[in-house]
Formats: sequence, C-alpha cells, structure tokens
Amino acid sequence: MKLHDLQPAPGSRKNKKRVGRGIAAGQGKSAGRGTKGQGARSGGVKGPYFEGGQLPLVRRLPFKRGFTNIRRLEYAVVNLERLADFAAGAEVSPFSLAEAGIIRSAFKPVVILGQGELTRPLTVKAHRFSASARATIEAAGGTVQVLPLEM
Repeated sequence: MKLHDLQPAPGSRKNKKRVGRGIAAGQGKSAGRGTKGQGARSGGVKGPYFEGGQLPLVRRLPFKRGFTNIRRLEYAVVNLERLADFAAGAEVSPFSLAEAGIIRSAFKPVVILGQGELTRPLTVKAHRFSASARATIEAAGGTVQVLPLEM
C-alpha cells in the first residue's frame, strides 16, 4: 500500500447538503426554512432570552439575579490539626504557615478553626480565631494573638 492508495472508509465521508440550489437538488426554493417570517431570514433566530421585544423576564426581576459583595473577605482556613507539625513553643504566623505549605499565600487573612487536637504550647498569630480554637490553644498552654486586617 502506498500513500496514493489511502482513502477513507466507504460511507464515512458525506457531501455537504447544498440547500437553495434549485428544485432538482431536493432543498430548493425555501431551502428547508419554511415560508416567510423571522425564522426564514438569515440571522433571524433570536436567543432564548428574547421575548419579541417585551422586557425579558430576567430584566423584570432584578432581585432574582443576586449580587457580588465587593467588600467580601476571603480567609485562608487552617484547622488546629494542621498546627501539629510545629515544634513546642514555636511561633505560628501567616508567613510560617505559608512556608510550611499549609496555606498558599501569607498575604491573605488567616482564620484558625477548632477541628482537631493540639497538645503542645504554641504562639499562634492570625487574623481571626473560632471560640473553640482559642480555648484549645490556651488549654494547651499556648497564646493567641489577633492580627489587624489590612485593607
């Protein structure tokens, strides 16, 4: 077999339907578009949003669309069980958490949540603490320091 012998499998390639090319072609005259009206014109089919010029439903009900709070604060979440990697007496800050690979960025505000156990005393610095996390850290002999939020 040579390159000039290659051809597609029989029946795998079909010719494009040539509409509007005369009655003999089978799709002449109105070319399968019916007769007259918006749908028969090129580019005439409107999207699902269009309601014939009437104010569309999604514009009549603006309260259904919700909104984006531009002042939303996104915290990097850290549970107590992730702090078990640090040595006793160590200082845990956003920078040390990022260095340890626990959070992605040290420049995002950090919140410490109370899931898991903590047995060693640590100095934990974060922007927010849950009540259970604060109680667990202090019960283990550690200290909690709340960092200010930079806007």
